[in-house]
Amino acid sequence: MKTNRRCRALLAVSLNLMALLFSTTAFITTHWCEGTQRVPKPNCGKDKKTNCLNYSGNETANETNQNVVHYSWETGDDRFLFRYFHTGIWYSCEENINAAGEKCRSFIDLAPASEKGVLWLSVVSEVLYITLLVVGFSLMCLELFHSSNVIDGLKLNAFAAVFTVLSGLLGMVAHMMYTQVFQVTVSLGPEDWRPHSWDYGWSFWFEANQTKCFGEGGVGFGKSPTFILLMR
Repeated sequence: MKTNRRCRALLAVSLNLMALLFSTTAFITTHWCEGTQRVPKPNCGKDKKTNCLNYSGNETANETNQNVVHYSWETGDDRFLFRYFHTGIWYSCEENINAAGEKCRSFIDLAPASEKGVLWLSVVSEVLYITLLVVGFSLMCLELFHSSNVIDGLKLNAFAAVFTVLSGLLGMVAHMMYTQVFQVTVSLGPEDWRPHSWDYGWSFWFEANQTKCFGEGGVGFGKSPTFILLMR
């Protein structure tokens, strides 16, 4: 009996630690949303000979290079590049078409003024979400290593479950607020940033599925023996 209880506690601690690590990683990464941006091709020059526009009409130097587009009002999308971008809570990064690597901008600065308050509420909710996960993890560790009494262990487990479920609910609220801010920024944000196409990235989907599991965990918890003992 004691061995089974310890194995369950160890499993709970391991899963909670994984959730904490992955949630923190998702919070600080920039892959909540990703897609492409439609931007004009730069002018061709001495240092730029590919994926550019040639206004001079000189075909001799560039006639063998298919990446050079000779300017014409009828070229349509040939005058544009589709560069990859990815965005998180803190930063939005996009391909640098004039050099190697990426350039990043603060997503908080990109968001419209009317949505900055909602974005900050999302940040606060994310911080509380991770904090509650830390509290739940600490209580589980306390149950695992310092609780020899079965009843005390069950009570610690119940409190840990309460904090974990609350963290999941806060996480879902934070994700909904961030989604609202991002969608408004897509429509009203700076013209040089607005995406041509986008979808949710791995950071968002991973954390969203995780918090959904935490929230649904509260449904069965209310009928568990641990919860009944806690209420006595």
